[in-house]
Amino acid sequence: MMTFLTIFLVLIGINIAMVVVSLLSVSQKSKQSSQKLSNQPTSVIYPLDLLTSSYKKAV
Repeated sequence: MMTFLTIFLVLIGINIAMVVVSLLSVSQKSKQSSQKLSNQPTSVIYPLDLLTSSYKKAV
């Protein structure tokens, strides 16, 4: 029983360490990507003109 608990706690510790490292790397990547996006010029988005468009009847 003691062997099982020791192995179980070691695996839980490794899992917690991996989650912390993963969360830290994701936060660093999001900071870098937001800096890259701020340097790019903004694009113009044109609205769709759906009221004046004509549709053909499907045969």
